[in-house]
Amino acid sequence: MKEIYKNILGMIDLTSLTVTDTPTSIKAMVEKVNNFNNIFPDYPMPASICVYPNFAGVVAAARKSKEIHVTVVGGCFPASQSPLKVKLLECTEAVTEGADEVDIVLALNSFLDGRPKEASREIYEINKAIKAINADVHLKVILETGALKDAQMIEEASLLAMEAGADFIKTSTGKISPSATPEAAEVMCQAIAKYYKKTGRKVGFKPAGGIATPEEALIYYNIVHDTLGSKWLTPKLFRFGASRMANNILSALEGKEVKYF
Repeated sequence: MKEIYKNILGMIDLTSLTVTDTPTSIKAMVEKVNNFNNIFPDYPMPASICVYPNFAGVVAAARKSKEIHVTVVGGCFPASQSPLKVKLLECTEAVTEGADEVDIVLALNSFLDGRPKEASREIYEINKAIKAINADVHLKVILETGALKDAQMIEEASLLAMEAGADFIKTSTGKISPSATPEAAEVMCQAIAKYYKKTGRKVGFKPAGGIATPEEALIYYNIVHDTLGSKWLTPKLFRFGASRMANNILSALEGKEVKYF
């Protein structure tokens, strides 16, 4: 179990998305990550630091290792209720400032209204624009599964996002209820497997929203293992969106309460 918890720790997108975030507070979070292995040399560092787009440059400048990715929530997160040109500007500006990964929300204003082609076009255009700046940047598409009424709709949204170019599909923003659920995760991972069988392209999976305990993380870890196999159990293909979970995983590993992050 300890090895699994270590793996999970290395899959976390350490997140700060609050109205009170400042350059000073974000720099302080980055410094904790920079210093992590000096205090916990036997554990992997989190996979990335996830912030609002205006802090991309702050994280990029403050991180000491490019192994720590700069993740931003873009595309007018969390509602995705803005014109495409605004979303494009926000996402491309973040990548120009140093973002390695961009998490956007599926345009539910189109998808739920029976206009899936418009939702697909937004993903395609954003993906094209950010990769014109940096071909290695990853695009994660948040489906907001709590707003999708059944498994069929979750599968449709998953396949739409992947076919439009998503490198990862993600459950939730954490801003509506329900957020991540094991049921939605299973549908999404099955869709990833179906898409991989059809195209040979591996798409990653990111559960996010309401996942805080090691036991909850383990549920999603096992879903990925059982549905997609061990080759998906890597930060390149599996992430957790979590702001609270890192300390809880550290506490489980250390056998005592840890409040590092």
